[in-house]
Amino acid sequence: MKSKLILTCAVVAIMLGLLACAQAPQEVSVDASYSGKTVELGVGGSLIVTLESNPGSTGFEWGSAEISDETVLQQVDQRYEAPEEGSMIGAPGKEIWTFKGLKKGESSISMEYSQPWEGGTKAAETFELTVVVK
Repeated sequence: MKSKLILTCAVVAIMLGLLACAQAPQEVSVDASYSGKTVELGVGGSLIVTLESNPGSTGFEWGSAEISDETVLQQVDQRYEAPEEGSMIGAPGKEIWTFKGLKKGESSISMEYSQPWEGGTKAAETFELTVVVK
């Protein structure tokens, strides 16, 4: 009876130890549905943010990403992908940002979807994400 109890306790201790050592993901992909949420990322890992954008027909596009702590999270890429060939006229493309987790900590990303010219609509949509780098 004692040996079963000791064995059970040992297995539980090992499992708890493994859970505590679990690493944060090295690649995380998010879209607009993650706005207002928190994600975890490993140090050195990549965060990919993909948002619909339509600069060609409506003039709306996402502004520059504002990062609250650039010592924790760094933007390493930003590109636009046009809609697939054969899509309806006016179909949105995608803006894709890549960020890298630099060190442990917390940082947030915020962006606004606007028409960038004077008199254009500002902040028609917003995107905010908290990133915990572990």
